[in-house]
Amino acid sequence: MAAGFLLVGFIIGRQTGEINHESIMGAEALAGLEFSPAERDSMIQNLQGHRASFEEMRKLSLPNSVSPSVAFNPLPHGFIPNQSQIAMNWGLPASVNLPQKEHDIAYLGVAELSVLIKNKQLSSERLTRIYLDRIKTYGDTLQCLITLMEEEAIVQAKAMDAEMAQGKYRGPLHGIPYGIKDLLAVKGTKTTWGAMPYKDQEIDETATVVEKLTEAGAVLLGKFTLGALAMGDIWYGGVTKNPWNLNQGASGSSAGSGSAVSAGLVPFAIGTETLGSIVSPSTRNGVTGLRPTFGRVSRHGAMALSWSMDKIGPMSRSALDNAIVLAAIHGLDTKDKSTIPAAFNYDAKKNLKDLKIGYFASYFEGERPGNIRDRRVLDELKALGVELHPVELKTSVHVPSMLITLYVEGAAAFDEMTRLDLDDMLVNQRRNAWPNLFRSSRFIPAVEYIQANRFRSILIEEVHKIFQEFDVIVTPSYGGNQLQVTNLTGHPALCLPNGFDDNGSPTSITFLANLFDEEKLIMIGRAYQEASDWQQKRPPLFDR
Repeated sequence: MAAGFLLVGFIIGRQTGEINHESIMGAEALAGLEFSPAERDSMIQNLQGHRASFEEMRKLSLPNSVSPSVAFNPLPHGFIPNQSQIAMNWGLPASVNLPQKEHDIAYLGVAELSVLIKNKQLSSERLTRIYLDRIKTYGDTLQCLITLMEEEAIVQAKAMDAEMAQGKYRGPLHGIPYGIKDLLAVKGTKTTWGAMPYKDQEIDETATVVEKLTEAGAVLLGKFTLGALAMGDIWYGGVTKNPWNLNQGASGSSAGSGSAVSAGLVPFAIGTETLGSIVSPSTRNGVTGLRPTFGRVSRHGAMALSWSMDKIGPMSRSALDNAIVLAAIHGLDTKDKSTIPAAFNYDAKKNLKDLKIGYFASYFEGERPGNIRDRRVLDELKALGVELHPVELKTSVHVPSMLITLYVEGAAAFDEMTRLDLDDMLVNQRRNAWPNLFRSSRFIPAVEYIQANRFRSILIEEVHKIFQEFDVIVTPSYGGNQLQVTNLTGHPALCLPNGFDDNGSPTSITFLANLFDEEKLIMIGRAYQEASDWQQKRPPLFDR
C-alpha cells in the first residue's frame, strides 16, 4: 500500500546514506533474510532506483484523506449481503412519561426521547439546552470535550422544533442531540485528532456520518476527545476520565464519546474502532457500543489510521438506541470506496427464539476475572428461552502476526509526521505508543505486509465457516483473541454492560454476528437489556 514499506526501507537510513554491502546486511538482519555477497552486489543499483522513487514521491504531500488504490474487502467467497431494504419496525411505546428533573431527562435513551419529541412533550431546544448545560458543567471534570458547538446546536434544535410545528417529522432522531469523536471533520470547526501536531487543524468538509445524522434531524452538540491519533485516552489536553472513577482514564480511543454518554452529557455519540476503540471505552464507561461490519458505514471525512480496519459506530444507552443511529448512518457512499451496499432490517416483532445462538465455550471457563459475570449472562439468556450451543474459535493462521497490517497502514497514514519529527509533539511517548510504533513499522518489508493480508484472506474464510452456523455468538469482551480476529475479519460486535467488578468499575459482555447481520445483535441485545438493568445504572457523581 505504501512504497515506503519496501524492503529497501530498512536500509536507506538518512536519504544521503550510502547503499552498500554493509547496509544491505543490516537490512537482512531486520527482515530475517540472508543473501550472498554476489546477490548483495547485484541489488545495489535496483535499491538506489527504489530510493530515488521514494524521494520523488515524498516531494508531494499526501493528505490523510487519500486512501490506497487497493481496498480491503471482508466478504468471503460467495457471500453477498442482503440488499432488500424494508421499513423499520422499532417497537417503540406509544407514550413515555416526561421526568420532572432535568438530569432524569438527560439519562433517557434515544428511543424514549424520540417518543417525547414526537408527542411534543419535549422540545428539541429544551433537550439541547439540558445537554449543553451538562457539558459545560462536567466537560472539564471529565476532560472529554474538545469543541462545543453551542450556537450551531441551538439553531439546529430550533429548526427541528419548527419542522415539528409544521407537521414534518424526520424519524426517531428528529431533534435528538449527540456528539462525535474528534476525528470526524465538520466544516467550520477544528478537527484535532486529539494530537498536538493537529490541534489547530481545520478540514474544509463534513464527514458523511455527520451529514447523514443532520439529514435524520439529529443535533450536533460538540466534538469529544480521543486518544491521540486514535490510541488510548491520552490526548493533547490531558487524560479523559471515567465517570465511575475519576482516578481512572476512560479508555480509548473513543474515550470522550464513552465518557460523555456515561455521564449523561449526550444520549449517544459516534465512536470508531480499529482494534477495540468502541469495545474498550464502552466497557470502561458502562455504555452500549455497536461496532458495525467493515464497510457498513462510510468513513469519508474521518481520520484514517488503518484503511483496512477502521470502522465507525454508535455508543449509547442501549442496543435499540444504537440500532436507531445505525439505521441513519449506514449505506453505500460514493466518496468511500470501502462501503458495501447492504440492507439493515430490524423488526421488533421477530422472535428471539428463532435465532441460533452459540458461545465460545472455553472463554467462559476457569477463574479469569469477570467470568462469574460472563457465565451469569449465559444463564440469563437461557432464562429468556434461548438455547445456547458451544463453539470454539479456532484458526490455522497466527492472528497476532497479521496486526502488522495495522502498523504499516498507520505508519503510511502518518508518514510525514514521522519523517518531519512531528511525532515528538505527541504527549504519549511510551514504547507501545504511536510515535515508536510508526517509526519501527517503517522497517516492515512490503512483502511481509502483503503476506499478512494473504493470511488474512484465509482467516476470513475460516471465521466465516464458524459464524455461518450461528446467528449470534456470545463471548467475553476480551475472551481469547476474538477482538483481534473479528476486527481483522470485519465482523460486527455489540458490547453491553453486564455488571461491576470488585472496584466498582463497569464490565461488559459482547455479542458477535455474521457480516451485515447487526439486526440480530440488536434482537438479542434488546432482549437481554429489557431483562436486566445494567445499562440503566448511572455514575453517582453525575446523577444530579
